[in-house]
Amino acid sequence: MAKKFNVTGKCIPAEHYMADISTKLEKTLQMVKAGEYFIINRPRQYGKTTMLYVLADALRKSGEHIVFNMSFEGIGDDVFRDENDFSRGFVRQLAKYATVSAPELTEWLRRLAPETLNLEMVSGVISELVGKSGKKVVLMIDEVDKSSNNQLFVSFLGMLRNKFLERDVFATFHAVVLAGVHDVKSLKLKIRPEVEQKYNSPWNIAAEFTVDMNLHPHEIKPMLDEYAADKDVRMNTAHLAERLFYYTSGYPFLVSRLCKMLDEDIMPKKDVREWTDTDLDTAVRQVILEANVNFDTLTKNLENNQALYQLVYSVAVEGIDFPYSLHDPITNLGVLYGIFVNRNGLAIHNRIYQEVIINYMTMRMLRLQKAEGNIFESGYRTIDNRLDMEAALTKFQAFMREQYSRKDRDFLERNGRLVFLAFLKPIINGAGYDFKEPQISDERRLDVVITYFQHKYLAELKIWRGEALHEKGLLQLADYLACLGLTDGYLVIFDHGKRKSWKKGWTEVQGKRVFAVWV
Repeated sequence: MAKKFNVTGKCIPAEHYMADISTKLEKTLQMVKAGEYFIINRPRQYGKTTMLYVLADALRKSGEHIVFNMSFEGIGDDVFRDENDFSRGFVRQLAKYATVSAPELTEWLRRLAPETLNLEMVSGVISELVGKSGKKVVLMIDEVDKSSNNQLFVSFLGMLRNKFLERDVFATFHAVVLAGVHDVKSLKLKIRPEVEQKYNSPWNIAAEFTVDMNLHPHEIKPMLDEYAADKDVRMNTAHLAERLFYYTSGYPFLVSRLCKMLDEDIMPKKDVREWTDTDLDTAVRQVILEANVNFDTLTKNLENNQALYQLVYSVAVEGIDFPYSLHDPITNLGVLYGIFVNRNGLAIHNRIYQEVIINYMTMRMLRLQKAEGNIFESGYRTIDNRLDMEAALTKFQAFMREQYSRKDRDFLERNGRLVFLAFLKPIINGAGYDFKEPQISDERRLDVVITYFQHKYLAELKIWRGEALHEKGLLQLADYLACLGLTDGYLVIFDHGKRKSWKKGWTEVQGKRVFAVWV
């Protein structure tokens, strides 16, 4: 069977191209061998299930462990109805997965499942199971979020905790590994609808899982090397691994999705078997525009929590500097969902997520602009497929003067940047994409790096703070243009004074040209 890139379920080394996660695996193995109880709590599609799979395989091959690698996904809600159903369901799961690691115990476990059981009896089954096995027994449960708000599951964790604390007296699992989005060490549990939510600590014995699950360039490169050799495809694997990390910050799903799109959608349309920067840029553009379960979950999480939405808006759109603190519940929630990361302060995890988030947020503003009569004109593309940014910014200034001069100052201070991004989107219209780069400075500026076909443009958005800061900002913009290898830059200045100048024009700064409009 030919290998392929996988974006659903676990990755299997014999079937899928995989990044080199050997270092991550070794660190996790050491925790299991040390008899730790821990949870791999990471966002959706972050490699948790794959880690459990390769971890179980490595432990079985060692010959020292019996591994029960089960999942609560698809187990059915009825199992969590009462203690008997849950207890019998858990023993059935043990019997099911015993066929892989301990077939000699399968029938014994199957005979227990039809009996009336409770958690105390399950505790006894675990001790007897460990005694019969003669080896170190490891329990792994994937998708524990399914039952994390269920009292029976909390009681089950409590039972495991008690056995762990008394392991010198009663035989128990050598190690327990749970996997899910949320950290079950402190569950926010609602037992009954009429009871106020409260926190429980059924698993405060759990060790911290600090393994970095992001895929770094040196881990991505071996996957590209294997693919290139298998498919006879030319590429600079070290460079493309860096570029994949640049766009994704190592989010496993996004790395695999881009590679899959390059292999299955872009390569078949090419005359030469080669991956280039242009091909990757095309894949990024297509991924940003597609609908998939990962992006659906991302936007759903924002829609379901207004406080999280507002914090993400402040960081992604307004470029406001917030400290990174997991003690803040909203920040912590954003980290659990894979939205935030710590980069000397709160930041959106990766460039693709930032684009998806801002695309989602601009749709509302875009509908508002169209409702107010804005008709987006064509004519911004030149004959050589360049973007006429001067014409686009001039049109934006006229649009703001016509449509938003009546808006109150507070509205424009909160939404001015989003108005511009929504205005820009139909102009780019699938021919490129615009990455937002927040720059924390005295001017709280937001840089928009626009890729349009094979061309690149830099537009900076900032609030007018006076002539001195403006001159300083021009020098910073010139430096940034030099870093990007560009000669021309563009500046949108939001002037919230009572008497707007509505100025526009070109300025030369350190050998660079800057076109600025005041709105």
